[in-house]
Amino acid sequence: MTDKELLQAAIQAREFSYSPYSNFRVGAALLGKSGKVYTGCNVENAAYTPTNCAERTAVFKAVSEGEREFSAIAVVGGKDTLSDMCAPCGVCRQVLAEFCTGDLKIIMGNMQNIKVCTLSQLLPHSFGKSDIN
Repeated sequence: MTDKELLQAAIQAREFSYSPYSNFRVGAALLGKSGKVYTGCNVENAAYTPTNCAERTAVFKAVSEGEREFSAIAVVGGKDTLSDMCAPCGVCRQVLAEFCTGDLKIIMGNMQNIKVCTLSQLLPHSFGKSDIN
């Protein structure tokens, strides 16, 4: 799957965003090593802390279906139009680090402007399983 195809899947997932408080709609598309794509959108809550980000929605959906290895994630977001870049928040980075290696490809942007980096670049000193053993 190309970066643009994964980005398009994230754009489509964004359409389902439930974001009445921030009006910042986010979509994510997570590519499993199996080749299957898991999508997610942000789901807000009036109490704020129960809100779930698009990236975590995609990860939790994939894990709940048995997928545990991933090669890429595309993230898009913005209020009215897509931002040039919408990076995963810190909590999402940590969740990705639980299931992904540092070379996970992270694709951000819109169809005109795309930035690609790795999870290690976004979360250089992650906390993981080795830190608690």
